[in-house]
Amino acid sequence: MTSIDEWSFARLRSVKDVARDIRLFEIAPDEGAISYEPGSHIDVSVIVGGDQDKRSYSLVGEPTAEVLSIAVKRLPNSRGGSEYMWSLKRGARLTVSRPKNHFELSVGNGEYLLVAGGIGITPIYGMALSLQRRRSKFRVIYAAQSLPDMAFADDLREALGNRLELYPEDSRGRVDFATQIRGLATDAEIYVCGPVGMLEAVKRCWRDEGRPQEKLRFETFGSTGHYPSEEFVVSIPHLGREFLVPRNRSLLETLEAQGIEMISNCRRGECGVCVVNVLGADSEIDHRDVFFSDAQKADKRKMCTCVSRAVGGRLAIETADR
Repeated sequence: MTSIDEWSFARLRSVKDVARDIRLFEIAPDEGAISYEPGSHIDVSVIVGGDQDKRSYSLVGEPTAEVLSIAVKRLPNSRGGSEYMWSLKRGARLTVSRPKNHFELSVGNGEYLLVAGGIGITPIYGMALSLQRRRSKFRVIYAAQSLPDMAFADDLREALGNRLELYPEDSRGRVDFATQIRGLATDAEIYVCGPVGMLEAVKRCWRDEGRPQEKLRFETFGSTGHYPSEEFVVSIPHLGREFLVPRNRSLLETLEAQGIEMISNCRRGECGVCVVNVLGADSEIDHRDVFFSDAQKADKRKMCTCVSRAVGGRLAIETADR
């Protein structure tokens, strides 16, 4: 069920710091201009721990004639992809996929609220420019720890004016999503990209206001959770297998590397295809998905292997027979 990627060679045309720990990469594909829609992302081939891997990055802004722009936040507790990207210099050769879109912006549907948390501004930026060009009714809420953490804030201010609301937590506090949602038109749509905690808060408020689920669109970045990534031991009793899951590799990737057949699709904690049964854990499970409800996460009986992980210790799971 995993989609087949179309890969091509490219050159890193420029590198620029755009916020604290956020760097903009302009990538020029060898094949020339590539079209895409707001909300699209590309996969980039990276080297992590000596092994080839891939990471997904949202495309920033609207399409240009020459480059694909991505912004990468350097995360000390990440799985290693950001460290690799930050090691690249101008002129480096890259292998990238063609743009794909799992976070499509529907147009012509009345009012929009776009919500970004931290590096989640990357897909929201292009959506805002697209809606601005179409003269749609919309607002953008952009939250981060502080102003220095807000990439593209000045550019967005210039482009959007009072349609943009900045929420640096250290000076303005957290966004009151219940109030923001309550003030929307009945047919409004909301698009959210940010850390798991933000997504959970928006989903709760949206549900509590009785808003239709199909009007809530979101994208996640599963490398962030409630706890820093730690290595842990996973055991599969019915297979008689036990092995270590490294800090910089997901449970799903580790299972696949051990020759255990798995089915997956989104690999972002959204579709639930890679779910396994949890038989026991001697530590917390850091649910980084947006597939399960709060009650299901608290129940600790299932987990999405593509993004969720144990907070150290030992985890026992049951995989399906393939």
